[in-house]
Amino acid sequence: MSTVRKLPACFNGVVTPFLLSLLMCFIVSGISTGRGIGLAPDLPEQWLRAWGLSWVIAFPTLLVVLPAVRRLAGLIVEQPGK
Repeated sequence: MSTVRKLPACFNGVVTPFLLSLLMCFIVSGISTGRGIGLAPDLPEQWLRAWGLSWVIAFPTLLVVLPAVRRLAGLIVEQPGK
């Protein structure tokens, strides 16, 4: 039985925003591109271009703003055990 090696826990702070930015940009760019150009024959190509550009902006942005967002959420949401 082979086991898939996992990254150490210290990478969670990068992997979470990486995956979140990939998925969010994929969905949002698809909606925006579809609304902008409609069901054009080149929709998939335009979508992927928009996704790539969006992700290049979104990933570093998430790395920078995520700590502040977590602090703000902590001010709004009661923490467990308190």
